[in-house]
Amino acid sequence: MRKIFPVLLIMSLAALFSGCTVKYSATGASIDANAKTVNVRFFENRAPLNNPTLGQRMTQKLRDKIQSQTKLVQVAETEPRADYEFRATITGYSFTNAAVTNVDQSARSKLTVTVNVVFIKRVEGTDKKGWTQSFSRSAEFSASQLASSVENSLLDNEIIPNITDDIFNRAFANW
Repeated sequence: MRKIFPVLLIMSLAALFSGCTVKYSATGASIDANAKTVNVRFFENRAPLNNPTLGQRMTQKLRDKIQSQTKLVQVAETEPRADYEFRATITGYSFTNAAVTNVDQSARSKLTVTVNVVFIKRVEGTDKKGWTQSFSRSAEFSASQLASSVENSLLDNEIIPNITDDIFNRAFANW
């Protein structure tokens, strides 16, 4: 009986853990075990007011994040059947007043970017759920500064990283 117990214990543990189909990473991302490829399509910029480089910058930032935090391989945009696919459209890009002083002058201004994302999941053996969601982030700056002088800094240091994190977390961390 003593010889059989360790064998039964090992077999039971092996059977228990062999049914898992989700792979977890140290980054908190949860990727389906069958998923190998991802296609992050170019972010189309359809905002009435826009920054001409914003689509490329956001596309590249999301691709870089996925490459650094998962084992998924980015495939060409012409590839029709990636396991995961992101399609995004920049729908909003605006500068507004964020705070007004008592003399009706703006003290703070705000840059807001809104992106509509469609996430498609084509992984075999899963329920193939995808989603469509709008993501928006803002960053404030002093109204005494020219918008053109702070725009790239706000985009690169606050808005693009935060929207990218939101998209990544929604797709892979179920947040």
